Amino acid sequence: MTPRGRIAIAGSVAQKAHNAGHTWQFLQYLLGFKRLGWEVLLLDSLEHAGGDAAESVAYVDAVMREHGLADAWTVALPSGGHAGAPRGRVRRFVQDADLLLNVMGFCADEELLGLARRRVFLDTDPGFAQMWCELGLADVLSGHDAHVTIGERIGRPDCEIPTCGLEWVTTPQPVVLDHWPRASDPPRRPFTSVASWRGAYGPVDYAGKRYGLRVHEFRRFARLPALTGRAFELALAIHAAETPDLALLRDSGWSLVDPADVATTPAAYRAFIAESTAELMVAKGMYVQARSGWFSERSICYLAAGRPVVAQDTGLGDLYPLGAGLLAFDTLDEAAACVESIAGDYAWHSEAARALAEERFDSDRVLARLLEQVGGARRRTPRRRVVEAAA
Repeated sequence: MTPRGRIAIAGSVAQKAHNAGHTWQFLQYLLGFKRLGWEVLLLDSLEHAGGDAAESVAYVDAVMREHGLADAWTVALPSGGHAGAPRGRVRRFVQDADLLLNVMGFCADEELLGLARRRVFLDTDPGFAQMWCELGLADVLSGHDAHVTIGERIGRPDCEIPTCGLEWVTTPQPVVLDHWPRASDPPRRPFTSVASWRGAYGPVDYAGKRYGLRVHEFRRFARLPALTGRAFELALAIHAAETPDLALLRDSGWSLVDPADVATTPAAYRAFIAESTAELMVAKGMYVQARSGWFSERSICYLAAGRPVVAQDTGLGDLYPLGAGLLAFDTLDEAAACVESIAGDYAWHSEAARALAEERFDSDRVLARLLEQVGGARRRTPRRRVVEAAA
């Protein structure tokens, strides 16, 4: 079948090798666009990264082969060469592509950006890039023809994320349902989640307010296991030096596992979610405080697997039906009530979770709509210098 066209997707998989949740975020777009008939190419880079480049490249190669994308990736290397697709093919692909989807402005390659017919910025960490830009810390927004965010409440009166004078297209994140079937076996794990305690960014001070991280929110809900008397398991990336927080979690009844033991490959990550009863999702403070409407791609995978989600509220009630399969909370008591609701009628919530994934997050629908929203005349926008992030 002749492809409908070409889409290049720029983002960091190699730098986060064996972080399978992060890998799936890109696979959903690559596989989703491919399902719709597009030829795709992942533009990755290790040019400015430390660590073992060979191991990172081997991870990308293995993942892409496993998912039928063996010829659909390139990694720029510190040596100046490319692993995967060679530079010449990359240049031709980008020049011919209908659009370059630049996730968080990851691609800063001036030659490739200059070749792209249409550059689309995809914001997957709503609030950070916009506030950095307003504060003069970093500008990853300029030089794009369209701006997309998963912060679906941006522009609403009570959403505190600045628009930076841009017109934002909002979208949920996609899930490729063929790769995320409903789990067939009964769960053998309790409520779970996969998370990073702090993540790559620090808090942001903006307009007289500090917008925090997941650590700052999670402390508010540390007593949940004791309050409900139920088991909770976290595949948590947390540094051993975080001794007070580790003690708080363990003393409060959380079971902690190393993500390296359960989520280092896409298949292992999917199995961990399928084995879970449901997800408890605690968000970054930025997403909650700003009323961003952010909803985790990980939570969408739980829904697709037929595993209900109890999510910290970021304004979700304005976006999705709550109460069946997906429940939202603001306070500790509300979180406990949501947990008990799922435990009280698990089969019903499980059915509703899968139905919600099919109705709202199916990649066929989400990505087809996104292409309609960011399409239009093929025009070029002058590139402006990107300031290095100080956050």
